[in-house]
Amino acid sequence: MEGVGEAFSSEDPGTGQIVWTGKNAIQEEVNQAVSAARESFVRWSARSFEERVGFIRTFEERLRKGDLAESISQETGKPLWEAKMEVVSMIQKVTTSIDAYKERCPEKQIPFGASTIHVRHKPHGVVAVFGPFNFPGHLPNGHIIPALLAGNTVVFKGSELTPGVSQKMVSYWEELPKGVLNLVQGGPMTGHYTASHPQIDALFFTGSYATGLALLDIFKKHPEKIVALEMGGNNPLVISDVLDSEAAAYLTIQSAFLTAGQRCTCARRLILPEGTEGDEFLKVLTQMASSLIVGHYTQIPEPFMGPVISLKSAEHLLNTQALLGTGGGVCLVEMRQIKENSPLLTPGIMDVTHVTHRSDEEYFGPFLQVIRVPDFEAAIREANHTSFGLVAAIFTHSQAKFHQFYQQVRAGVINWNAPTTGASGKAPFGGIGKSGNFRPSGYYAADYCSYPVTSLENSDISLPKELLPGLKHGRS
Repeated sequence: MEGVGEAFSSEDPGTGQIVWTGKNAIQEEVNQAVSAARESFVRWSARSFEERVGFIRTFEERLRKGDLAESISQETGKPLWEAKMEVVSMIQKVTTSIDAYKERCPEKQIPFGASTIHVRHKPHGVVAVFGPFNFPGHLPNGHIIPALLAGNTVVFKGSELTPGVSQKMVSYWEELPKGVLNLVQGGPMTGHYTASHPQIDALFFTGSYATGLALLDIFKKHPEKIVALEMGGNNPLVISDVLDSEAAAYLTIQSAFLTAGQRCTCARRLILPEGTEGDEFLKVLTQMASSLIVGHYTQIPEPFMGPVISLKSAEHLLNTQALLGTGGGVCLVEMRQIKENSPLLTPGIMDVTHVTHRSDEEYFGPFLQVIRVPDFEAAIREANHTSFGLVAAIFTHSQAKFHQFYQQVRAGVINWNAPTTGASGKAPFGGIGKSGNFRPSGYYAADYCSYPVTSLENSDISLPKELLPGLKHGRS
């Protein structure tokens, strides 16, 4: 839906070039989008599951043939190789979501005397989906496909930083019946109009804790509505008893610096033992991090990572590094701008062991904090020293230490000798505490896209052989 409100634009963060222009959707346009979704809901939800699958398979085919990866790289700055991987994840989400719905929401029939218990699932109705900038295709796609499969209709607002990706992605759904998927473009006010609309039955969100908290506040008077939230984490990565430092460093680089550190699953805290083992590992890691190629997505050979999303984000990260430095942090690899007034940042690693007041905060960028600990029990305590709980990982050759870590650490995703960024749509995804609820976007997305309905059914009405005590036949 074309906006008529205040104009806004998006740009290639690597060059500053404008790549999309448009206008914010005002309240009246949000009303129209929600009304269209409401009007189409009855017909869409009445279609068979197989019919809905057919439309989604058409989207999958258009996605395979399209050029969405280029748009993703343009608006996010991520390298093209990574944007192509994002599109592959979107394609894989189709079959995964179909399988998940069949497994998580099957129709069941249970004999119950002369009747039969039927368990089926119904869609919520009109669902709002809010997407983030870091995976502007994959993450909202992880809500939209399960929602449509379940029979919901959708009002989608992507990030105002990546509206071009949102627009192109929705264009691949053009075979859908009118009103089933509705795009509203805009910033926070457009989001507020959408989330607070009385005809919205559920909201699926991926983004920051602050925004998630604001959305929950909107819904606090409506506890009957589903609000599924994924809100990032202050993720720990523990190193202990590693035999191959270079392999562990390689996995650490993937954990901390993929997508320029702009993944909710990125490692934010690297927890290392004091002494020789930690020292030697840091030597390998800092050398590897210092050699990472950072650049524009068109650069040849391709860079490992591109810029952060904006100059404002870059400045916040650099200010964080400086602040921690004045508080006792020691730069091991300095994060710096490749050129003045640019969001292209080199990766940063800082030892913050002696910073007395470390914020429990998700620093969304290529900045890794190192904490040295005296023993393994202290490592687990430090890993749990957060009110978030999305991902935790341990690199170790000790199976016993992994089992202890798994048993005691608090997180929704716990990896062993695999990057914190290693998560699959074939499994549940999400965290505890401030990281969110309902396991958004993963395999269990089917659970929050519909609700179970139990029916006691009998095709005939007949008297039992024996009436209940105290009752007599109506006919003499």
